Amino acid sequence: MIMFATSDKGGTGRSVTSCNLGYRLSSRGRRVAYLDFDFGSPTAGALFELGGYERGVAPVRPQGAEAEHGQGLHSYLLGTAGTPARVNVRDATDREDMRRIRGRGGQLVLFPGDQGGGEFDRKKDADVISRCVRLLREVDEQFDVSIVDLSAGRSLAMDIVLSATADKALKDRTVRWLVFHRWTRQHIYAANSLVYGPHGLLECGRQAGHGKELLKDVRFVRTVVPQVDRLRGGSAPQAAWLHQQDRILNELAGELRVGASALLGTIPVEPMLQWREQLILDVDVQREIANRETVEAFDLLAEALLDARMWGPD
Repeated sequence: MIMFATSDKGGTGRSVTSCNLGYRLSSRGRRVAYLDFDFGSPTAGALFELGGYERGVAPVRPQGAEAEHGQGLHSYLLGTAGTPARVNVRDATDREDMRRIRGRGGQLVLFPGDQGGGEFDRKKDADVISRCVRLLREVDEQFDVSIVDLSAGRSLAMDIVLSATADKALKDRTVRWLVFHRWTRQHIYAANSLVYGPHGLLECGRQAGHGKELLKDVRFVRTVVPQVDRLRGGSAPQAAWLHQQDRILNELAGELRVGASALLGTIPVEPMLQWREQLILDVDVQREIANRETVEAFDLLAEALLDARMWGPD
């Protein structure tokens, strides 16, 4: 399976949720690849706490870095590097708690971007698309789940992967799209626009050669969602107002086709993710520095991603 993670705005929790999703899937024994296609800001290495890769592959890799020969994905797609770098997250992470359990679970491999790579300066480059097709085919064959974290908005990264997945070489592959948005009016409107609006996912998909079937592979993920039924403190009028706003947002989401019928998962407000974007391990819950509900939300999202019943018929 190839899963694309996208959002219309930055700050949606797209990357940190996707990294945690990848970790939870690998903890279940799945072989997971994480491809950092956020070319303007490739920071997945920081989320995985990989020293030397916090902002992608440096022009000269740090001494002792545990990556196979290769450069970042930006260089690979442009043809200036023949092999994209791979980093085994469980072995290379600086986080001791994760290194202690590295033998448990399946593979988790980061394909980092290039430090300072920036967005591409040309569209529909046939060679770039051809390399993208080859890369996605290879990771789909080698891994159970390949998570591709795209740049926010109507990016060239989105255009490239839409063209690549329309290629006959990838037509028979299982492809999913997760659209992330915060639980606010502005983000609900933005998520609707990214999928259904002008130059959005569906329109760009049609231009790239996809048909109406693309929509069945699109689901939404709400992030930073307050658990209004569990709020403590504050006044009774404030609590009533919060419940009212939550109802209004649910109605708006339904009207804009990002509501319950198109929803794959919900990630609650989590202080650990607000203050320090990182993986949440089971030990963090045991130490009571992270909320169990957040880990459960990641697990439910992982289950839903793999459950064919949550998606349209193939």
